[in-house]
Amino acid sequence: MPAAPRIPTITQKQVATFLSPRPRDSHKGNFGTVAVIGGASGMVGAPLLAARAALKLGTGCVHVGMLADNALNVDILQPELMLHSAQAALRLPKLDVLAIGCGMGYDDAAQKILHDALKLDTVLVLDADALNILALRPDLHTVLSSRKNANVITPHPGEAARLLGCNTEEVQAARAETAQELAKRFHSTVVLKGAHSLCVTRDGKTYVNKTGNPGMSSPGMGDVLTGIIAAFIAQGLDVDQALLLAVHLHGAAGDAMAKQKVTIGMTATEVTEWARWLLNQWII
Repeated sequence: MPAAPRIPTITQKQVATFLSPRPRDSHKGNFGTVAVIGGASGMVGAPLLAARAALKLGTGCVHVGMLADNALNVDILQPELMLHSAQAALRLPKLDVLAIGCGMGYDDAAQKILHDALKLDTVLVLDADALNILALRPDLHTVLSSRKNANVITPHPGEAARLLGCNTEEVQAARAETAQELAKRFHSTVVLKGAHSLCVTRDGKTYVNKTGNPGMSSPGMGDVLTGIIAAFIAQGLDVDQALLLAVHLHGAAGDAMAKQKVTIGMTATEVTEWARWLLNQWII
């Protein structure tokens, strides 16, 4: 039996070519607008982590739409963010990217929000509970796969298993095949997260990312990755470039912390800070 084809590894040299310095006469309008929707009761931190990452990785304007009735009106630690209800965020004009699902829950209200988001004329990044709702609602699969704008989905193995109607062990035993099937079934660019995350681009090519470490097994890491992906799309990268850069940079930020002898207790907030620092070093 012939050996399976080798999957190319994402490299810093490769993704750094996607970057360029900002022009001297730039302004925030040059760097896109992102909205992050999520944050059901008890989970408002998730969209804030994603939105803060989107801001700190260069987005010109970042909105947050919360589902929780008692959500904050301002992020005290990051007042640059603009906070709204989830429904109000859906009505924002001129969105370049909508990232949806972080801490969203999957009750009827969340399902309605996702249904409406799928109808928007903008790029979507779907994470966490947006993926869990898709698993619960097969009727939304057609809506997603028929969208004219690009979609990015970011499942971990458990979410991938729910989307495909199998179990996590089957996903982990055939990760490349799983990532390819997700891309085909949902007409989306995909990152299947985990040790050696796999990315499938719009042309069906698969890449493996080898940055990252066990210290990143902590809350909010996926939310931060979602925000970073959205940031790069908003700033003008195509979705394939944005995904490869974001996934590699996210893991490299965790590795930078590990080099400082910090693995246990690594936080998503710290990874955002390191990702910003590394990004600025990588720009040619």
